[in-house]
Amino acid sequence: MRPQPALQSLRDRIERIEGRPARERSVLPFGIAAVDSRLPGGGLALGALHEVAGGGDGAIDGAAAALFGAGIAARTRGKVLWCLTRSDLFAPAIAQAGLGPDRVVHVEAGDDGTVLACMEEGLRHGGLGSVVGEVARLSMTASRRLQLAAEGTGTLGIALRRWRRQAEASDFGQPTAAMTRWRVSVLPSTALPVPGVGRHRWLVELIRARAGESADFELEACDGKGRLGLPAELVDRSVSAQGWRRGASG
Repeated sequence: MRPQPALQSLRDRIERIEGRPARERSVLPFGIAAVDSRLPGGGLALGALHEVAGGGDGAIDGAAAALFGAGIAARTRGKVLWCLTRSDLFAPAIAQAGLGPDRVVHVEAGDDGTVLACMEEGLRHGGLGSVVGEVARLSMTASRRLQLAAEGTGTLGIALRRWRRQAEASDFGQPTAAMTRWRVSVLPSTALPVPGVGRHRWLVELIRARAGESADFELEACDGKGRLGLPAELVDRSVSAQGWRRGASG
């Protein structure tokens, strides 16, 4: 879905105001029309920084956010640099989201500042498919450096926001230079006709998209190739029923 000429002209003007040359940006589609139609260019921008966080401050939503990010990274080409301060990256879980351990370059850093520095180096390298960094805080200055580094090489960057305490979660509402901001919460899994657990479901909130629209989506979790799914009962609904506009919160 290509934007209307007037809308594209407005986006080009915004890029010029921000000091970036207007150009055709490559994107990574989700493959779900309801989601891609809300994003400029019809997908997640490559050569850009994106933010992802759990819908709450608990481990369950945080794990869902990490798997959402892993699924995105899995669909890029090349190695994935994953930087973090905690020794809790669970390889079998991200492998189920399509990101095999043979593709992950794992970096443990001492603090958020070092994570951000490693992310910037990875984004400037130019030979990686994507760069993921787990941080509690992300300032406008730091995010701008990451965004510029990503733009320079075309590498996709993901800032995975994680908090040790509730007070840190408020930082997610502060403005950053990220192209999109996502929030992922766990929903009851898909019901099965027999006893068992169905495919996991998430509430995926696009709470900010530069030159795009905000929306909520009920989706099935990433499969073994990193692809999200649309629940069967929603397949035949209109786009407006699958995702609806929200006021941007960041």
